[in-house]
Amino acid sequence: MKHKKVIEQVFAHPVSSNIDWKALQHALEHYGAEVEITKANKAKVILNDKEAVFGLPHHGHEIDSKEEIVTIRHFLEEAGLTPASL
Repeated sequence: MKHKKVIEQVFAHPVSSNIDWKALQHALEHYGAEVEITKANKAKVILNDKEAVFGLPHHGHEIDSKEEIVTIRHFLEEAGLTPASL
């Protein structure tokens, strides 16, 4: 249930900010994604044969960039992971 709430946060309108990266990472892994943290402080995510690279938060654990949230949302839509699919 907590994983579903994190995915719902990504798809919230208006765009949510302050989504906890660790919670999102755990939710993605729960739904079958492979998440690799690179030395350049980026997250390489592979889900359902789709791949994306996201910048990680510099301070703390929260993604506070609405643009980054929208980018993650689009990736999840392409990979078929939406609140409606859960």
